[in-house]
Amino acid sequence: MKQSDSSLPTGCTLRQATSQDMRSLRWLVLSAILDPTQLNWQQFWVMEFQGDVIACGQLRNFPQAQELGSLVVIPAWRGRGLATFLTQYLITQATKPLYLECLGKQLAQFYSRFGFVQIEFEHLPKSLQDKFKFSQLAKKILKVPVIFMQYQSELLLSQDA
Repeated sequence: MKQSDSSLPTGCTLRQATSQDMRSLRWLVLSAILDPTQLNWQQFWVMEFQGDVIACGQLRNFPQAQELGSLVVIPAWRGRGLATFLTQYLITQATKPLYLECLGKQLAQFYSRFGFVQIEFEHLPKSLQDKFKFSQLAKKILKVPVIFMQYQSELLLSQDA
């Protein structure tokens, strides 16, 4: 199922990933220095231009939660709203409470525009605490600027009023 949208640049399409996308997904995630350990193509959405994957993102499934992760736009396509479009789309596809982890205040500010709020590690569901335990350790010991966030749709509704 391919989808075009007027808010995407002309010629760009959004679609669910297929097994043939695995090489592109792996390259995008590794080039962005993101966690390559859970690259399940069935959870990914990709943006294409003329047959080339130019962006991707995934919704990882956990008990009682989902994680928005692996959001990458290739450098030549940054600044054109692809990350915004993909983030909004992935939020609409979520079927469970949605969380993410990001590095630094700049990314946290980006995600806060969509209704994500910073939360403490202890407030994450147990399944995500297990996944993020090394990030939390790096945050405490090495002072890595890891930020855990939860999507709160009611926040967006109150801002629109």
